Amino acid sequence: MADMAKTGTGATGATEETAREGREGSRPGKAAYHHGDLRNALIDAATDLAREGGPESVVLRAAARRVGVSPTAAYRHFAGQAELLRAVKELGQEHLARAMEAGRSTDAPGPEAAEARLRALGHGYLSFALAEPGLYRAAFCRDNLQLSALDGSVTPDGADGTWEFRSFGILVEALDGLVEHGRMPAEQRTGAELTAWSTVHGLAMLFLDGPLAALSSEEIHAVAERAFDVLIAGFAASPARD
Repeated sequence: MADMAKTGTGATGATEETAREGREGSRPGKAAYHHGDLRNALIDAATDLAREGGPESVVLRAAARRVGVSPTAAYRHFAGQAELLRAVKELGQEHLARAMEAGRSTDAPGPEAAEARLRALGHGYLSFALAEPGLYRAAFCRDNLQLSALDGSVTPDGADGTWEFRSFGILVEALDGLVEHGRMPAEQRTGAELTAWSTVHGLAMLFLDGPLAALSSEEIHAVAERAFDVLIAGFAASPARD
């Protein structure tokens, strides 16, 4: 089986772009901002706030203060905290999806590669959560502006123009690959994405906030590997017959 990224060791590979300079709404002594770039600068500042304190720290006035503009200038781009948080949430989902893809072990065809891909996506997911806990929490915070449904039809290439559930689409694709290559009976496929997602998300929260928070990187990797072993074995098993 191809090598895979090791959970808990190093950065996810999803890097943040530097805030752009501009002029709109600038205050004396602060960096100037070019017209049209203030929105992106506010998102960058809000993303830094999320990294430092999670979604609760994403406040429009605080982002404006970091950028060096007045709240009035910031409100020309976002109606309030909810809109700014949604932008940070989508950016967090983008980073998560990129981390999952960066952690994949192989694109080669075959049954073992299909299984290795699912395992590597899980490690990429956990690596992002451990490296970016504040942004990870923001990526999954409750969104009062829009509650989208997960129905398994999300395209993994982000063809709908958003990143909100691209990570889910990547998982759907990987599970379909297990069925295609005979690693999962077709009868086991229904609902498998929710089982897999619950497993990896539960692990992430145990590593971040639960009794597993004190584990070393090696121990975290071992726990994740064992969980993925059990998960994949369950997917591969034939359904019980009455």
